[in-house]
Amino acid sequence: FTLVVLGWSHFYQLLALFCLAIVLYKLTVLLMLKRALIRNFESFPGPPGHWLFGNILEFKQDGNDLDKLVKFGQKYPYCFPLWFGPFVCFLNIHHPEYVKTILASTGPKDDLAYSFIQNWIGNGLLVSQGQKWFRHRRLLTPGFHYDVLKPYVKLMAHSTKTMLDKWESYAKTNKPLEVFEYVSLMTLDTILNCAFSYDSNSVYELSNLINLRFRIFPYHNDLIFYLSPHGFRYRKACMVAHSHTEEVIKKRREALKKEKELERIQAKRNLDFLDILLFAKDENQQGLLDEDIRAEVDTFMFEGHDTTASGISFLLYNLACHPKHQKLCRKEIMQVLHGKDTMDWEDLNKIPYTTMCIKESLRMHPPVPGISRKTTKPITFFDGRTLPAESRIGTSVFGIHRNASIWENPNVFDPLRFLPENISKRPPHAFVPFSAGPRNCIGQNFAMNEMKVVIAMTLLKYELLEEPTLKPKIIPRLVLRSLNGIHIKIKNANQN
Repeated sequence: FTLVVLGWSHFYQLLALFCLAIVLYKLTVLLMLKRALIRNFESFPGPPGHWLFGNILEFKQDGNDLDKLVKFGQKYPYCFPLWFGPFVCFLNIHHPEYVKTILASTGPKDDLAYSFIQNWIGNGLLVSQGQKWFRHRRLLTPGFHYDVLKPYVKLMAHSTKTMLDKWESYAKTNKPLEVFEYVSLMTLDTILNCAFSYDSNSVYELSNLINLRFRIFPYHNDLIFYLSPHGFRYRKACMVAHSHTEEVIKKRREALKKEKELERIQAKRNLDFLDILLFAKDENQQGLLDEDIRAEVDTFMFEGHDTTASGISFLLYNLACHPKHQKLCRKEIMQVLHGKDTMDWEDLNKIPYTTMCIKESLRMHPPVPGISRKTTKPITFFDGRTLPAESRIGTSVFGIHRNASIWENPNVFDPLRFLPENISKRPPHAFVPFSAGPRNCIGQNFAMNEMKVVIAMTLLKYELLEEPTLKPKIIPRLVLRSLNGIHIKIKNANQN
């Protein structure tokens, strides 16, 4: 019996030594990684960070984080590194020439930030890379041709009218109106009508959980997140979202079995995004797999509704805060519509001043405040500084749009910045609300059209008023949001 005990004792000692060796090995690897990261970023000065938490403690999630990034940008021209914990570092860039270098490539998105979203939206255009991305981009481009977008304008107008009718009680009572919730439902309704059927609650839940995961460093570990209550909610919401998507694809594929050409469908009804996906064929006459179609459907659902909702909500807020510009927009819209209460396709390009106001709002409050990439090869910037392959780079869209060396009085709302003669004086990459280069937003025309329709119909019906006691506390999530909502007051426009 004593020998057995001694044998087990010896076994446990060996097991303990083995575990200790594994821990020491892991620590050595991490320390080497830390040393390599410090060496890689040594030519890029930035804000000092905590040895364990990095710069995370600088950001309080209180509505001032983006302003803090702008202040860092004033101190560190072009770019600066930010540490998320001890072993993850992003080079945060905020100058057009740096942005040009990054966005000119078709390099992949960062595998950390975007990996959190991949379980939901799959390997669609937002996160795919290489030949798969090229193929999908080519096959999806016809889905955003103006012939397909044209009928969407009436659907956008219908969803907008439904939303504006719900606002009547606020116009009568002078109560503050929180617009983001209403606008988000409206843009989701537009997507449902323009593309396919879907479940809205799961989209909202997934967006929030992905943001939460990125902010909580231990949740970067797949196992820890999987075992957490938030991980359980995430998996449940993914299952609901995917089951809805799969059901829609299955039903539509069945309905289209007898049709061989898109033109025949278009003769009977308006095409939607799902029609384009199901009929897409490459040069070898190969279509998309159901898994790929689901990924693109989920990607379009996320990118097409949440980002546009952010852009429209902040546009309403900015015009409420700047009545002079709002009045000029309303006058222009009334002249173009000649008594109509809705927008048509032909009206979209006849409102230049309103379009400049939309662009200025996108400058001040970009719906996607940042984009991250991971380099596949060494990269040299215009000032001669270099980064090796496998480096993470965060493009601060908010920081570029508020860069005082590019934009005079960047915190002032001034639509005239977007007069053609003023645009020509700025670097092309000074304004990138839809990204730029080969991986720019494929749906930017869809988004701009929707913003024009919504603002035109809103200003026809209501005057927007600032609510100074409820200023938004803006925060970067997957899209730009406000901690306390986006509040304005409204009254009927014909009361003036």
